[in-house]
Amino acid sequence: MKLNEIRDNPGSHYRAKRLGRGIGSGKGKTSGRGGKGQTARTGVALNGFEGGQTPLHRRLPKRGFNNKIFQKDFKVVNLGRLQQALDAGKLTAEGGLDAQKLVTAGVLRRTGDGIRLLAKGSLSAAITIEVAGASEAAVAAVEAAGGKVVVIGRPAAAEPAPEPPKRRAKREPKSEASPPA
Repeated sequence: MKLNEIRDNPGSHYRAKRLGRGIGSGKGKTSGRGGKGQTARTGVALNGFEGGQTPLHRRLPKRGFNNKIFQKDFKVVNLGRLQQALDAGKLTAEGGLDAQKLVTAGVLRRTGDGIRLLAKGSLSAAITIEVAGASEAAVAAVEAAGGKVVVIGRPAAAEPAPEPPKRRAKREPKSEASPPA
């Protein structure tokens, strides 16, 4: 193959329309843009404009609400990533792991609203890790390796709820047979 033989794939390149080249070309005078006005000018992109008809986004009813401003921003750590950091010597299994140690070791950039431990990958070291949440499979994998997962912000053992006070029975209405003397 030579440089002068290089061609685009057939059909990949279209020849540009030659606009405004006389009335006989079919695309003369206004170049297919119709008459005057806003859309005859360049740089017009009226997104969602339907020619004066009520646009779709206004025809459909509003539904639901967005509650993301209150959403917690948990950072995810997988077991495989922890094992990588342990093997590389960035983390040590002694003394327990928490969010700040993971950031210092470079496993995470920032702590966010807490760490969520997931079970992707495998863990062979016995570690104690403090997290805001963990999947059941991750907890099982850490405990199988001889470690422990401490979920912070959650009570250790749920206490039974106190019984509600008993309601008194309704009083029966007084009989109106005999008026008071």
